[in-house]
Amino acid sequence: MNQIIGQNLTVTQVIQLMLAPAVMINACGLLILGINNKYSIVVNRIRLLNEEKRRLALKAGERIFTYEENVRLESLAKQLKELVFRVKLVRNCVLCYTTAVALFVLTSLLIAMDFYNNDLGLKNVIIASFLMGMIVVFIGVGFAFFETKKAYDIVQYEVRADE
Repeated sequence: MNQIIGQNLTVTQVIQLMLAPAVMINACGLLILGINNKYSIVVNRIRLLNEEKRRLALKAGERIFTYEENVRLESLAKQLKELVFRVKLVRNCVLCYTTAVALFVLTSLLIAMDFYNNDLGLKNVIIASFLMGMIVVFIGVGFAFFETKKAYDIVQYEVRADE
């Protein structure tokens, strides 16, 4: 037997310890799946609004814009600016969750290394890597919160612009 985190553990117990970060890897995978869906939707929306803006710009050479067309062009410009900010928030979420997965994988590997060679003194590094992973997940959740708020703000602006 080997000593890890102040306890005598068997191989089975070490494997169980290594699975704790694996649960977080699975959770992060689900978060990444959800946020990637949002990423695709936002990017697609940016492309659609850009296309509409281009079509309106082509009409500008033909004639003078009506009041409604000017309002729509202004609305498109504002929404595009906000959507670009929103897509950056989504990107930050994905990066945080991916970094957290890497930290949880590192935690599992460090647990295994500590089991095989207790002389390395990895207890503090193991705890630090797991806690860093949790902190990065928390930061990613913060980005997701602000992204959701920004999405609501953009919809509110679009509704008000059409009134």
